[in-house]
Amino acid sequence: MKHDLPPAGHPIRPKPRGAMGAVVLCGIVAALYLAREILVPFAFALILTFLMTPAVALLQRLHAGRVVAVFTTVLVLIAVTCGAGWIIANQLVDVANQLPQYRQNIHAKIEAFHLPVTGQIGTAAESVREVVRELTGPDDSSLSAPPPLGKRQKGKADAPPAATSPIPVQVVELPASGWTRLRDLGTPILSPLAQAGMVIIFTVFMLLKREDLRNRLLRLVGLGQLNLMTQALDDASGRVSRYLLLQFMVNAGFGTVFGFGLYWIGVPNPLLWGVVAAILRIVPYVGTMVAATLPILLSLAVFDGWFRPLLVFALIACLELIVGNLVEPWLYGSHVGISSLALLVSAVFWAVLWGPAGLILSTPLTVCVVVLGRYVPQLSFLHILLGDEPVLAPEAQVYQRLLAMDQLEAHTIVGELLRGRPLIDLYDLVLIPALGLAEQDRHKGAMDAAREEFLFLSINEMIAEFSEYELTPGPFEPYTAPTPAPAESPHGRVLCLPAHDRADEVTAAMLAQLLEQEGLAALSFPFVEPSPNEWLAWLELIEAGPSDVVCISALPPYAFAPARAMCKQLRERFPKLKVVACVWGFSGDTRKAMARFERTPPDHLSISLAKAVEHVHDLLFPSPQPAAPAA
Repeated sequence: MKHDLPPAGHPIRPKPRGAMGAVVLCGIVAALYLAREILVPFAFALILTFLMTPAVALLQRLHAGRVVAVFTTVLVLIAVTCGAGWIIANQLVDVANQLPQYRQNIHAKIEAFHLPVTGQIGTAAESVREVVRELTGPDDSSLSAPPPLGKRQKGKADAPPAATSPIPVQVVELPASGWTRLRDLGTPILSPLAQAGMVIIFTVFMLLKREDLRNRLLRLVGLGQLNLMTQALDDASGRVSRYLLLQFMVNAGFGTVFGFGLYWIGVPNPLLWGVVAAILRIVPYVGTMVAATLPILLSLAVFDGWFRPLLVFALIACLELIVGNLVEPWLYGSHVGISSLALLVSAVFWAVLWGPAGLILSTPLTVCVVVLGRYVPQLSFLHILLGDEPVLAPEAQVYQRLLAMDQLEAHTIVGELLRGRPLIDLYDLVLIPALGLAEQDRHKGAMDAAREEFLFLSINEMIAEFSEYELTPGPFEPYTAPTPAPAESPHGRVLCLPAHDRADEVTAAMLAQLLEQEGLAALSFPFVEPSPNEWLAWLELIEAGPSDVVCISALPPYAFAPARAMCKQLRERFPKLKVVACVWGFSGDTRKAMARFERTPPDHLSISLAKAVEHVHDLLFPSPQPAAPAA
C-alpha cells in the first residue's frame, strides 16, 4: 500500500484545528439557513412541547391516556388561540369603523405638519391622505369642490380653444383565469396555514414520543456520556421553561400597566391595546414598536390637541425603557444565564438567518446554544461569549488591569471586592493569587521591566492604603484570631522575611500589616537583591531571641527551595528561634511538604494568611499544658 508521506527531512505538520472549526461552523450556519423551511416549524414545535408537557402530564396523572391527553391539550390550545384572534380581529374592525367619526381631527393633524406637495415627501404625504380618505370616507368639507360654472368661465371666454392632445394608448391584458385568481388569493393565506400545520404535527409527535426521542438522543451521544447529556437536557429544559414563564409574566405585566395607562389618558379600547401589546412583545425589540403605533395613531385621531398623544408616546417609551433595560436584563440574566449583549446579538443573528420567526425564537435558541457550550468542551467558546457568568476571576481582573497600567480601575475593582468582607480575605483570595499570576509570567520572561515595576508599586500603594482599614469580622472571614488579654501581652516580636524576590516582600508586608492590626509587634523586611542574605545581619542587629517568631514568606512557583534554604540558615544561626514557613497558595499535602524541609523543618507550615496568623498566635501564646498527675 502506498502512503502519501512527506520526503525525508520535512516535518509532518498537523492540520490546523482552528480552520477546521471555522469550516464546520460555517457549514452549520449554511445548513440552518438552507433548511429553514423545516427547522423553523420544528423549533416552534419544540417550544410548544416545553409549554404543553406540564398540561399533558397533569392529564395523565388524572388517569387519561397519553393520546387523549395530548390531543385534548393541543385542541384546547388551538381553540384558545383562534378565539383570542377572532376577538382581537373584531375589536380592530370596530376601531376601524369608528375612524370616520374623527375625520376632522385626522385632517387637521395632517395639515398641521405643512408637508411639501412636491418631491418624495410630497408623494408620501399624498399617499397618507389617500389612505385617510379611504378609512374615513368622503368628507365634503375637506375635499376641494370644483369652482362654479360662472367663475370657471370668467376671464376665459375669449381664450382660444386648447389644442387637442393625442389619445394615449394603453395595453390591456387579458383577464386572468379563475384558477390564477384563486392561486394569487390563496398563496398568502395557504403558506402560513401550511407552516402552522407543520408546527402542530411536529408538536403532537413530540408529545406522543418524547421519551423515545430523548432515549434516541442519548443513544446517539453515546452510553459513556449519559450523565453529561442528562445534565445538559435538564439544564436546557429548565432554562427554557424559566424563560417562557418569565416572558409571560413580564409581557402580562407590561400589557396590564399599558392598558391602565391608556384608560387613564382616555384612549378608546384600552383593554384591546393592552392585550395586543402583551402579545406582540413576544417579538423582541420590534413587537413593542408595532404595538405602540396603533394607540398613538388612534390618539392623534381622537383628541383635538397634541398633549394626550404625547402622553401615550411617553407612556410606551417609559415602560419600554424600564422593562427592557432594568427588568428583563435582571430577570433573564439571573434565571436564564444569557448576558444582555448576547440577547441583542442573538436576536440580530437569528432574524437575519430565519426572518421574523428567528426573531421570536432567538432567546430560546440561544439558551440551547449556551447550554451546549457549557457541556461540550469543543464548544465552550459559546458559553464564554454568550453566558452571563463572570469570565475572569477577581484576581485575573486585578492582574489584567495592572498589566494594562490602569491603576484607577484596578483600585476600583479591589475596593468593590473589599466591600462587605474582611481584609484578610481580600489578600488571601485576590491579591496573593494575582501576585502568583504575575510570578508565573515573570519567570517565563513574559513581563517587561516597566510593567513589573508598575505592578509592585501599585500593590504596595494598596497595602499602604489598607493600613487604616478596620479589621472587622465579616460573613466571608475564614478565621478569627484570638485577641490576647492585657495580662498576656506578648514579649516576642514577629519578623516577616521575604524568601526570594519582591513578590515575597509584598506578601511579607501583607502578613506584617495583619499581625499589627491584631495588636502584635510585627516587622517586615525588604528584599535586597545584591545581597539576599543581608537579613541574617539584620536579625543579629535587632537581637532576635527565642521569644520571637520569624515568618518566611515564599510565593510559588519557586517557593520551597528558597524557603528551605532560609529555614536551614535560621536553624544554624538561631537554633531556638520559632519559625513559620509561609508557602502561599500551596494546594498539596502539608505533611509531605514539611518533609521537603528535611532536617531543618519549621515549627509550622502556612498556606494562607489566615493560617499564618493562627500559627503565630499558637507560638506566641501557647496553650497551657495539663498538669501531670501526682504519683
